[in-house]
Amino acid sequence: MADKDYQKIDIHWFPGHMTKAGRMIEENVRLVDAVCELIDARIPAASRNPDIDRLAGGKPRLVIMNRVDQADPAATAEWRAYFRESGLPVLETDARSGKGVRDFPAAVRGLLAEKIAAREAKGQGTRQLRAMVLGIPNVGKSTFINKAAGRKAAAVSDRPGVTRGRQWISVDRTLELLDTPGILWPRFDSQEVGELLAVTGAVKDDVLDREALAANLLVRLRRLYPAAIEHRYGLNSPDAQGWELLEAAARRRGFLAGRGEYDTERMAAVLLDEFRGGKLGRITLERPYES
Repeated sequence: MADKDYQKIDIHWFPGHMTKAGRMIEENVRLVDAVCELIDARIPAASRNPDIDRLAGGKPRLVIMNRVDQADPAATAEWRAYFRESGLPVLETDARSGKGVRDFPAAVRGLLAEKIAAREAKGQGTRQLRAMVLGIPNVGKSTFINKAAGRKAAAVSDRPGVTRGRQWISVDRTLELLDTPGILWPRFDSQEVGELLAVTGAVKDDVLDREALAANLLVRLRRLYPAAIEHRYGLNSPDAQGWELLEAAARRRGFLAGRGEYDTERMAAVLLDEFRGGKLGRITLERPYES
C-alpha cells in the first residue's frame, strides 16, 4: 500500500521449529489424498504461505477461509470468487462457533470425487480418506480440527507454533486428518505481508515496534473503513500521519504518559487488541488484485 503516511517496519521472525515443521510436511504429504489450507479471511492473501504450493506436492487442494465472522462479508465474497476462478474450491468457516465446519467432510469428498469413484470401482470404497491440514500460526487450525472431530483432539493455543509432531485425527468413518505445525516463511515477500500477519497475531508482538504497527494499521483503516475508526476513536482527519492518528486516539481515550504527553504505547496495545477482538467491526484488510 503506497501511502506517504506509512511507516517502515522491519519484521524478521522465523523460529527454528518452523524449518522442522516444513520438513515434516514434505515428508508426510505423500501419506494424504488432499491438502486443506486454512487462511485468515481478514487477510486472505497474506495468510497464504507461498511455500505451501510446493509443499502440497500437487495434491488436490481445498482453501478454508476461517474467521469469516470477523471479516467483511462483501470482501469475503470477492475472495471466494477469486479463489474459485483460480481453480481452488473454498469452504468458509468460523471455527470458534463451528459455523461451516460441518460441511468440511462433504467438501473433502467432493474434492476427491474421482479418487473415491476409482476406489469404489476396485472394491475399496470403505477405505478412509486422508487429508493434511496446513496453515500459518494462529489461524485457528487446531480449533477447526477439534470442531470437525467433535472433540478436543488437537492442542489449541494463541501462541504461534504450538502444534508439535505428527497427529492423525479421525473426523468420521470416511475421513482422517493429519494436523501439522503452523508454518511461516523465512523471508516475507514485503513489509505489507509481514505487517498484516503481525496485526492479526501470526507474528509475536514482542519482535516488532507495536506503535509503528498500530499507526500503520490506522492509516490502512482510514483508507478502507474510515467510519470504523471515527466511531471507535473519533478519528476523521484525512491528512494526518499514522503517528498523529495514534496520538489523537490516545488523547480521546485519556491515556496520559505524563508531562503533557499521551501514552501511544498503551494506545497501540489497545488498538491491536480491539481489532483482533472484532470491536472495530467486520474488517478485511486486503482485496483481490489489489496492488
